[in-house]
Amino acid sequence: MRILSSQVSKHVGDEVTLAGWLHRVRPLKSVTFAVLRDRDGLVQVVAADPELVTRLADLPEETVVEVVGTATANVQAPGGVEITSPSVRALSEPALTPPFDLYRPVVTAALPTVLDNAAVALRHPRLRAPFEITAASVAGFRRALERLDFTEVHTPKVVSSATESGANVFALDWFGRKAYLAQSPQFYKQTMVGVFERVYEVGPVFRAEPHDTARHLAQYTSLDAEMGFVTDHRDVMAVVREAVADMVASVAERASAAVDLLGVRLPDVPREIPAIHFADAQELLARETGEDPRGEPDLAPAHERWLCEWALREHGSEFLFVTGYPMVKRPFYTHPEPGRPEYSNSFDLLFRGLELVTGGQRLHRHSDYLAALEARGESPGPYAGYLAAFAHGMPPHGGFALGLERFVARLTGADNIRWTTLFPRDLHRLAP
Repeated sequence: MRILSSQVSKHVGDEVTLAGWLHRVRPLKSVTFAVLRDRDGLVQVVAADPELVTRLADLPEETVVEVVGTATANVQAPGGVEITSPSVRALSEPALTPPFDLYRPVVTAALPTVLDNAAVALRHPRLRAPFEITAASVAGFRRALERLDFTEVHTPKVVSSATESGANVFALDWFGRKAYLAQSPQFYKQTMVGVFERVYEVGPVFRAEPHDTARHLAQYTSLDAEMGFVTDHRDVMAVVREAVADMVASVAERASAAVDLLGVRLPDVPREIPAIHFADAQELLARETGEDPRGEPDLAPAHERWLCEWALREHGSEFLFVTGYPMVKRPFYTHPEPGRPEYSNSFDLLFRGLELVTGGQRLHRHSDYLAALEARGESPGPYAGYLAAFAHGMPPHGGFALGLERFVARLTGADNIRWTTLFPRDLHRLAP
């Protein structure tokens, strides 16, 4: 029966069977060292038999092989155990040469080379590690939302109208009718509040925004949640805090080897994340930075970075909520701030200098939706199915969306979100 590299130390003295990829072959004068890689790590194989040494010399790295041998303690071997007296059987045809050396501890290839050859490049332990962190992050998100009695849903990704009332959508032909790739599950998750009260989803979203930057993608994975019977957006912010805390904890629990390999410094998530109103943030920036962003409807990236530095300095937190964004920068379904209708009951969560989460309280009265669409000069016709839910009674509710790839990029310190995206899709890339 096959065992994994991580289990070899439990079988010292036993004959064991392993299988994986030939990570490296290193011939010496009287012996050849081969390194086998499987999903759990690496194990050293020592070949002294002349016939096997010759065969290994003919097997290219990345060939899939089965190794049967004795697990032998050796303090100089990786993990303190190696495989001696082995037999090696190829399970695939000899592999083609990888685009760069996968056995080297650092990645020697540039990002375009990695992306063009992702199917092989991602086998490198350092390139694979972010996606172990990704998997752990999603597990933590689900754990938090399940603990808070949310129900997971799966909504359509082809829709008949633009979710955010914007132009940045991918249009497609749906059996002769105009349709779009969903910019978010927003309409559906709100509708499902009327069914389950609390729902969440993990799925792809599509944005045809012509940004060619290190932080933007045309397709990314969104972690969404929506909840009913809220008092205002602060109830939603409390759930965001729980979700992010569980995501960080899950990474520590489930992806510790990847965290160690990449030297990731996991953040502390405070019991109460500090918050600042958008108007106060602008006043603070004007007073402290020598710039005057007052009157601008959004925060510039440099201002997000400065505010995160301020939050760390003043509150000891790498996370900061900015609340009350101007209504002109929020979707039509956003609830205005009572007493200051030019501002909204909304928020962004900033983390290490970058916006990570967007959310807020939604409108919940049918008449308010009709008024909001009319104010924007839009007809309610394209939104008939969505508006029907509100005509049949919906509770005060709110929700949020968190970009998964952006979260992992912030955790790992990646300088480009494409390092933490499987097969990224952007302005220029549609393959592999």
